[in-house]
Amino acid sequence: MDEESTLNEFKTWIDERHPSQPEYLQATKEIAKDVIPIFCNNESYRRLNVFKRLCEPERIIHFSVHWLNDANEVEIHNGWRIQHSGLIGPYKGGLRFHPSVNESVLKFLAFEQSFKNALTGIPIGGAKGGSDFNPKGRSETEVMRFCQAFMGELQRHIGPHTDVPAGDINVGSREIGFLYGEYRKIHNRFGGSLTGKDISFGGSHVRTEATGFGLIYMLRAVLKQHKDEIKNKRIGISGAGNVALHAALKSVQVGGQVISLSNSRDCLIKEEGFSESAISWAIKNKAESDNILIDLCEHHGGDWHKDATPWQQPMDIALPCATQNELDKDAAAALLSNGCKYILEGANMPCTNEALDLIEEKGIPFVPGKASNAGGVAISGLEMSQNATFKRATYKKIDDALQDIMLNIHQQCVEAGTADGRVNYAKGANIAAFRRLADAMVAQGV
Repeated sequence: MDEESTLNEFKTWIDERHPSQPEYLQATKEIAKDVIPIFCNNESYRRLNVFKRLCEPERIIHFSVHWLNDANEVEIHNGWRIQHSGLIGPYKGGLRFHPSVNESVLKFLAFEQSFKNALTGIPIGGAKGGSDFNPKGRSETEVMRFCQAFMGELQRHIGPHTDVPAGDINVGSREIGFLYGEYRKIHNRFGGSLTGKDISFGGSHVRTEATGFGLIYMLRAVLKQHKDEIKNKRIGISGAGNVALHAALKSVQVGGQVISLSNSRDCLIKEEGFSESAISWAIKNKAESDNILIDLCEHHGGDWHKDATPWQQPMDIALPCATQNELDKDAAAALLSNGCKYILEGANMPCTNEALDLIEEKGIPFVPGKASNAGGVAISGLEMSQNATFKRATYKKIDDALQDIMLNIHQQCVEAGTADGRVNYAKGANIAAFRRLADAMVAQGV
């Protein structure tokens, strides 16, 4: 079976199936180039058409959310749940509340989530959901009312053995609490229908830190693979949310020098590196701050760069942790010209295709989000297990398990992505995840 013609036929097919959905098309085509050769060389995969089937969400749920704001006005928002693949376990993936949320973004996230979850080794499928509601500037009562209205629609589609949402952008422990409270009232039972819950009612230790910490555990594994270490490395991080701040914290704790944090507007640079106490302060005060980076600058110093990103700065390691497609070809070129040696994605698909092409051409180690930021969903899976057994594991046990999971994902990438003495982490992650999903599909039939 000719691989090039198969890939070209797939691209035409996916364009026709999902027009005007650029994020979803970008995600599926990025994986296709790595897994089509595996597909073509496996008779069972070809016979059951597994790759195209994996590129079609099993279910797209779209609903309206009507709720009453503080001015006693009824507002209407869109809500979605994309249940992409339940092949290896209950659907699992976060909820995002942001004006940029649309079907294409959520489909890409759910698709990526399916591959990411397959890498964890935990029996969980892939999903994503959310709303175009923006909680910024809203009162706590308004956020609560919206969450309750959103869950009033979502609740009929989720459950511990069906679909277990978690948090994502703008959906933290407060929002998860409101969502879970409404689910519990409607169904009159306590269970693991959501993860990311507060520790006081079924949450897990390390869940808040997991994605950022896991990113650094993966980074250390990559450095060890390349006979390198993190000590005194200059690390550029974009974002100022949960992932970015906890990645920064763990980086400093293990000897790295974090020189940047950013938001959608501006960038904070600290040439000598942020201290552990400064990052801990930002984590503690973020919820009460309108712009935690401005406050961090005022309290702990640094150079404020308006309308800038971190990628023009000299650094050894780049960790894009903000949002999709934030690191473009020009940013990648700047990083590489300034001596960046490693790039690991903390966000989901933060590098554009053009940036990825340039990074691959230069041959520096690059780890995609489906591998490097899988720590969050891994701990969500462990929270599901704790809820099912009504037991809570200690912080150390969960943190040790997170390190083991990230090391296992690293090993899968190495085994599936090594050729001519070089590890292609993106290719390895795509192939390893695809094989697990494809084998499950073959075993379950049409």
